Formats: sequence, structure tokens, C-alpha cells
Amino acid sequence: MSEVIKASSRDVHGTGASRRLRREGNIPAVVYGENQEALSISVEHKTIFYALQKEKFHTSVLKLDVDGKQMDVLVRDFQMHPFKPQVQHIDFQVVDLNKPVRVKVPLHLVNGEISPAVKLHGARVAQLATSVELLMKPAEIPEYLELDLKDLVGGQILHISDVPLPEGAISTSLRRGLNTAVAAAGKKR
Repeated sequence: MSEVIKASSRDVHGTGASRRLRREGNIPAVVYGENQEALSISVEHKTIFYALQKEKFHTSVLKLDVDGKQMDVLVRDFQMHPFKPQVQHIDFQVVDLNKPVRVKVPLHLVNGEISPAVKLHGARVAQLATSVELLMKPAEIPEYLELDLKDLVGGQILHISDVPLPEGAISTSLRRGLNTAVAAAGKKR
């Protein structure tokens, strides 16, 4: 648990109210989950805009301070302006640190350039999935998952079952019986 995000509850809703909030340097937001009604809040734009650029922010449990009341949350969704560097809206989900949650964790491929597929066969490594959906306790969510490709050979395909998962994590795809491909060594063109 790292960041504390200050927020204030808001009573006004609608397009006009949201525009006024954005002009004042804030973002309309919603907090939901854990047997509570959805709560409309506003958060500071600058804080959220720069935090969203960090990969860790998307998978970390955050402390949301709404008018003095703190709650543990995950970022669930956000919308950006089509062409301005401006966050339009953000959703937070309240989580219980002792109950597993479903979360998408980024997947990083490493050592592809030194694999036999590239060095010996002249193949190209294609990343077929950028994240893996896991079911795990919020406090144990990793910043990212890493798949080492140092032994990858030409024509080989790696699946979710090849990705080392943290202890206690369950892949939702594997749980449903789907072993989706995440990386492949294609042929040289």
C-alpha cells in the first residue's frame, strides 16, 4: 500500500457539473464495492494524471481519503479526453484485503533478444497478450508478471501456463480451462 489519494464527496451530477469540476482542476470519480452504495467523489486532476502514467498505480491497493474516511481501493477504469492530455473520469473499487479480487496484471517479456529463436533462427518474438487476469488477495498483487524467453526456440508458442505466477494467485483463464497463447517466436521474413 503506497499512495493516499485525497478526495471529496460531491452532490452535483451531470455534464455541466463535471465540466465545472474539470475547469477547477478536479476529476469526477466514483467509488463502489464491498456492500456499499456507489459514492460520487472528485479528485485532483494533476495527482491522478501523473499517477496513471505509472504502471504500478494500476495494480496497487491505494488509500482513498474521502472527507477524512479512508478506504482501500483499486483503480478499475478511467476515461481520457480524445485528444487533450486530460483524465475525464475515474472509477475506484473498495476492496477487502482478506478477500481475493480479479485483476489484470501487466505481462513483461524479457530476454527475447538472447533466445535461440532470435539468435540462431532469426525469428521475431511476438507478444500476444499484454496482461494476465488473476484472482488473488489485493495486498499480494504484483506490479507486473515476467516471462523469461531465454530458452525460446523458433516456432515455439508460450501459453499462460508458462507464466510463473505469484504464490496464491490463480489465472482466471486456466481456471476456465483456457490456456491462451501469450508469446510466439515467428518465422523470419
